[in-house]
Order: sequence, then C-alpha cells, then structure tokens
Amino acid sequence: MAGAGAWPLLAYLAAAATGPARTELLDAVGTDAATASQAARTVLSIMDGSPAIRSALGLWSRPDLPLRPTWTATLPSGMFGELTSDLAADQRRLDRWAHERTGGLIPTMPLQLTDDTLLVLAMALTVRTTWLRPFTEDIGGFDTGPWAEREIHVLSRSTRVLDRARIADTPAGPLTLLRVMGTGGIDVHLLLGEESMKPAHVLTAGIDVLAGRHPSTGVDVLGVGEPGPGLTVRLVRDHTPDDALNVTVPRFTVTSEHDLLDLPQVFGLATVTDVTHGHLPGVSPVPLAVTQARQNVVASFEATGFESAALTAVGAVGAGPAPRPPYRVRHVGLDYARPFGFLTVDRRSHLILTAGWIDEPETIKAEHLTADPAAPACT
Repeated sequence: MAGAGAWPLLAYLAAAATGPARTELLDAVGTDAATASQAARTVLSIMDGSPAIRSALGLWSRPDLPLRPTWTATLPSGMFGELTSDLAADQRRLDRWAHERTGGLIPTMPLQLTDDTLLVLAMALTVRTTWLRPFTEDIGGFDTGPWAEREIHVLSRSTRVLDRARIADTPAGPLTLLRVMGTGGIDVHLLLGEESMKPAHVLTAGIDVLAGRHPSTGVDVLGVGEPGPGLTVRLVRDHTPDDALNVTVPRFTVTSEHDLLDLPQVFGLATVTDVTHGHLPGVSPVPLAVTQARQNVVASFEATGFESAALTAVGAVGAGPAPRPPYRVRHVGLDYARPFGFLTVDRRSHLILTAGWIDEPETIKAEHLTADPAAPACT
C-alpha cells in the first residue's frame, strides 16, 4: 500500500465533500476542510521537488458533467481529460496514461470504466533511486527461517558505518531497522520484527520509530549475542581495526492490488459510496458518489537500487434519484412509411441537381452478398 499515492486524492475529495462524507474523509487525511486542498498541493510540490520522485494527477470527466471552477482551480494545471461515449477507447487512453506516468511499471489503470462513470480522479507516484553503495548479488540461501536451504537471489553488503542498523523497543515487540541510502534524497528502511509479530504491527511500529515516537539504538553499542530480530553480534579476529556491519537481504519484486473500499472506514470512504444521494457538491452541482477506489503497487529492491510505483484511482457516478425534467416540450415523430420523393440541391446556388421518387423501399435479397442492389428510379 502506498499512502502517499492515495492521500492527495482523498484530501481533494474531502475539500469538496459535505455532511458525514466530509467528516469521514477529513478524519482519514488528518486535516480540516479549509486546508485540505492546500495540504494536497503541498504534498505534491514536495514530491515534485525530489529528483527521485515523479508524481502526476489526472482528472477525466464526461463533457455533460459541469465541474465547479472553485474546485478545479485547486488542482494542478494540465491534468484534465474527457470521457466520451466510447468506453473501450477511454479505457485505452487511461491505461496509456498509467503506463506513461509510471514508466511502464504499472501498465493499466486500476479501475474499470462503466457506462455510469462520470468522473475519474487518479494519481501516479513513482520512486527511483540508486544505492550510494551497491550490494553484491549472488545465488545463495539462508541457514535458518522459512527460506532455509532454498536457492534465491541474495544481496549482500558490508559497511563500517554500524549505525545504519538500529534496534527499537516498541509496544508490538523489538524491531530491527536497516537504513539503505540512495540517490535523490531517498532512503529505504528495511524492518524486521519477531516471528510472532503480524505485518501490520511491524509496519506500524516502523512508522512510529521513524516518527520518533519510540527510541532506537545503533548496533554499534550493542553487546555480544542476539540483541534483536535478525541480529547477531560476535567478537572476531580481523585484519582491519574497524567494526563491520554485514547485511544479507533477498532481492525482491512485489506487486499488490488494493481495493480501498474493502476498508472504507480507514480511507474515509464509507458514506461517500452511498449512491442514494450526492456527497461531493464542491466537485459538481450534479450529485456524485464514489463507486470505485483502487490502488496498484509494484516495488523492486535490487543490487544497484530501488524502484516503486503506485497508481491510485477513484471513480464517481451520478447519485440520488434522477431529477425531474424542468421543461415541458413537444416531441414530433416523422416516419416515411409510404412512397416519397427526393431532391438534390446545391446549397449555395439553390440549384436542383437531381430529383427522384422512391416507390418501393430497398429490400434485402438473398443474393445481396454477390449482387449489387437495384438503384431507385430517378427522373
């Protein structure tokens, strides 16, 4: 899951929402309505300021869906597209946008357009960095753990800077963190907890440690033994006087697909998905509700660097009962159900070029695949 790839979208929706939907979205993004759009722009500008990060926002809407200028003015320029009545062509265009904005890491848009889709808001986020000190790659394995005795791609590196690895005492249990520094101001932190710790606990604990909510200790001051998950401290004889940190990690590429509506409370999307009435009056005077919210993520950790991409998309449809048409009008039907004539006229000179009479309509003949149909008689 890439929170940074979903947060700006949720903030822009929060700024345009009303009622309980606004409350839930604001709680999810942790800001207030007055600053939600500005906070989203700030996050996007931070991303744009890094040479290792590429972000893009896209908005597509039906031409008959009026958008509030006060809302669209808060969005980045050059991000607007149109949804037509050709679903297949529109889907190809959105997929092409996804491919281009993620450098091919994510080839398609996470959501599928339908006849009811009036608006799509999407964000692409890619991170690419090269390690300041690359790893050495080999085919090997580990002596312990679930991957023991399996041949896998193993990355290894030795450094004399021991505080790149730290151990933290968290409420979920002890946590080992490795900081891998890359170009463009990007660091990748690898987190390892006890075997009994669930993934959510490890990730939450790691976030809290990096936020300074739990203290951590560099391995350079740890005593001999196994002071934390994955750590072993030994005293050995060496030809150099400096301590060493020897790291072994498997090379990995991971892909995941997330339906944000599976956890609507987490993302503030519980009420806004109720299609019985609209929730986003700040987006359009037409009542809108969210029916799709998905994110695709890919991340690759290799010997020379790291790259990841996340693509988040939200789809909205019309909500509530169809409004009563405001006008009474006349509808006229005209059927040429019997013989009729025709004239061919030059528009500029009003010259009648040909005239004719259709006495019989053209019928489908059994030999129509091999014979030309008879032409109508003209006078």
